[in-house]
Amino acid sequence: MITLKVLALLKKHKEGLPFDEILTELGVNRRDRAKALEEIRKLEARGQVRYRRSRFLLAEKTDLVRGRFVTARPGFGFVTPEGGGKDIFIPARHAQGALPGDEVTVVVNECGKFGKPEGKVERIIKKGRTALLGVYRERGGVPFLQPFDSPSQDDVPLRSRSKLGPAPGMIVEADRATLAVTRVFGMPEEPGVDAHVVVQRYGLRPQFPEEALSEASGIPEVLSPGAIEGRRDFRDWPSVTIDGEKAQDFDDAVSIRRLTTGGWLLGVHIADVSHYVRPASPLDREAFERGTSVYFPDLTLPMLPEKLSNDLCSLRPREPRLTVSALMEIGDDGRVRKTEFAPSIIRTAHRMTYTSVFKIFEGDAAEAEAYADVVPDLLLMRELARILRERRLAEGSLDFDLVEPELIYEKGKLLAVAAAERNEAHRLIEEFMVTANVAVATAFSEKNIPAVYRVHPRPDVGDLEKLRDLIFPFGLTLPEPAKVRSKDLQRVLKKAEGLPGEKFVGRQVLRAMKLAVYSTGNVGHYGLAQVHYTHFTSPIRRYPDLVVHRILKGLLAREEPGRLPLDAIAAKSSERERNAGEAEQALLEWRIFRFLKDRLGDEFNGMIVDVIKAGLIVEVDEYFVSGLLPFDSLRGDYEPKAAARRLRPRRRRKKFDLGDEVRVLLVSCDPALRRMSFVPAADPEERRP
Repeated sequence: MITLKVLALLKKHKEGLPFDEILTELGVNRRDRAKALEEIRKLEARGQVRYRRSRFLLAEKTDLVRGRFVTARPGFGFVTPEGGGKDIFIPARHAQGALPGDEVTVVVNECGKFGKPEGKVERIIKKGRTALLGVYRERGGVPFLQPFDSPSQDDVPLRSRSKLGPAPGMIVEADRATLAVTRVFGMPEEPGVDAHVVVQRYGLRPQFPEEALSEASGIPEVLSPGAIEGRRDFRDWPSVTIDGEKAQDFDDAVSIRRLTTGGWLLGVHIADVSHYVRPASPLDREAFERGTSVYFPDLTLPMLPEKLSNDLCSLRPREPRLTVSALMEIGDDGRVRKTEFAPSIIRTAHRMTYTSVFKIFEGDAAEAEAYADVVPDLLLMRELARILRERRLAEGSLDFDLVEPELIYEKGKLLAVAAAERNEAHRLIEEFMVTANVAVATAFSEKNIPAVYRVHPRPDVGDLEKLRDLIFPFGLTLPEPAKVRSKDLQRVLKKAEGLPGEKFVGRQVLRAMKLAVYSTGNVGHYGLAQVHYTHFTSPIRRYPDLVVHRILKGLLAREEPGRLPLDAIAAKSSERERNAGEAEQALLEWRIFRFLKDRLGDEFNGMIVDVIKAGLIVEVDEYFVSGLLPFDSLRGDYEPKAAARRLRPRRRRKKFDLGDEVRVLLVSCDPALRRMSFVPAADPEERRP
């Protein structure tokens, strides 16, 4: 039996093996690939095999978990296991000097604080960075660094006073080995300092190598007859792009047609980046290293040079562009009846925004007149998107509809922090992109084509058990954790709508989820309730999508699949995606904290989102950031109930539970360290003379 052979093979390879190597070692041919994966997944389900960073390995060899040390906050950090999965909580005393980006091995205690996996860094395998970043301080003439990313937050003595002349309070970089200051960024409030620090801190790439720029500049701007030959011509089928107001890289366009037989023909046309970016070329190597574009409030670090991302590949209005099209025939019930893919050429009719499309949906006459030629198609799209969404939710897809912050600037000055608008036009594009991604993944799976999938594993039973306990006080219930389906979680989200704890419940459901990652093993997407899913729709800004395009075009051309390093691509892309997300969040929070620093002494409404050793973590409702409400600022004597994640008074006083709304007063704020602290706002009863 193949299962016995797999176990014997993995016993010899303690570090584990990628799926493709297992097939090669066992002599399994492509025809039996799907069956082999199914058998290995059975071993995984029985707990005999585990999957870590695109490798299968014996469960008894995973007492030491290898992973990447990620975001650190005062007092703790986290390690993301190889291959994804739930982060491992690392208390500061067990971090062993690890910093974000370091590859480490961790000894895991499956039942740590609050029942979460908790661990201790056993060894730093590879340092992710050679420098420390932090705030320069002096005490008694002795220089030291207040580091950003050390969980312990202990001051780091510097070797000597630097010749670079940093002043106390400036942000500096010091060599991790010699502890000498090597770079001075400036004061945290100086324009541009925050972005430069974040770029350095997260190892981002602000400049392209000369060879990549040279390759891009040599690409002809006019399409040759050879580039168009053999493509489906959809230039006469009206299509539009729908993006945000500030978007410049338009990599998807949509078109629609009502069928006389009933239903719709939906066209999702994606920029054919693979036509311009060839495997192993300078452009491809750089795109692989970047993994994704990074979007800051006033700066974009694109995955590809601007000549490609904002010009040749961008589906700009009324200009011919090369695309790969997914053509989906969809019935009135929202089922995809037939799918076809084709290299194509399109000419979009308009560059539209979510705002303009939503105005048309709301009956804005002026907006409808401006886009009169496509309004009938937009209304058809609206009808189809609603049906697709209704069907998706009925099948158990989770819809968090998360509110994200948007920074409002005027003449370079931050004026306000607002909730980013999310309307029906956003949901329309999301539905169409999900439908196309499912169609491509299904085609790969049905033909047993090696590919990179976007996978979202089922939540751990322990996390679902904790979720069930946390939502019970709100009158919400779940089945036994082992029986919880995504449909059950969607029901909880629906029932929480309008409740005082709606935001808290949504947060807890999200926290119970595992991270979605890229993988060569198609284990499905739990959050979307899909058996097959990949990323196909954003090749300008995501490297996995570019690889998926290459695989799809090879399938259409009936070419034998090449030996692409898909496991390495999946692992690297997952890591770069997470790193980019952390960088984007870091700069966003820095600027929000800087905005709040001018509001010391003001009162805010907040919600208790966590309980830690030092106190309560309170998220300020209107600013999307959290701070500490220390235990010693609370009147009375309290003790935290760790298992219940709540604070109980030792005597008869007010209790505090997760999800409670509180009124707090801001007393300190450090933008660079992204910290703030509160005290309770005075009770109205206590203010009476």
